[in-house]
Amino acid sequence: MGMKTKIVLGAVVGIAVIGALSANSGDGDGDSKSDSRTSASADQNAAGGTKGDGGSKADDTAEAKPAEDKAAGKASQADQFKAFVQKNGTPNEKDAVSHVTKVQGADEQNDILDAADVYTDFTGGIMGEGMGPAKLIASAFADWKDSDNGLVTIYDADGEILGNGQF
Repeated sequence: MGMKTKIVLGAVVGIAVIGALSANSGDGDGDSKSDSRTSASADQNAAGGTKGDGGSKADDTAEAKPAEDKAAGKASQADQFKAFVQKNGTPNEKDAVSHVTKVQGADEQNDILDAADVYTDFTGGIMGEGMGPAKLIASAFADWKDSDNGLVTIYDADGEILGNGQF
């Protein structure tokens, strides 16, 4: 191999490495454009709109959405989840979700590997009273959030796993 070929090959590899690093540099701070596009598409899906249909329901409620987003942004994830279930859930789901104390990981989704944790005030671990309601909570969470590859895990008051489900 000639000297010029080695230099060109080294330059190509260097450019590829720099490109890969710059593509991953936007992850993690939450203020990048890709994060806002993801949440905008999630808001559109939650409002019943679909990608690429110019006349979706999201267009009709676009004026009401900013006020809801500001109010929802101030509430904790657990409060947002409880409010959604109070509005859309079954009586059994409402009863189960009333035991939720904390929700983590519901606001940061990338549709690759999303994981959310829901903490409750149930006691006794997997053999306690919370096993059945944990499935209802996981089901209600799947109605609230949508992901291509999400897993929600429900915990009791002591941090023991009660159950999990896909969302």
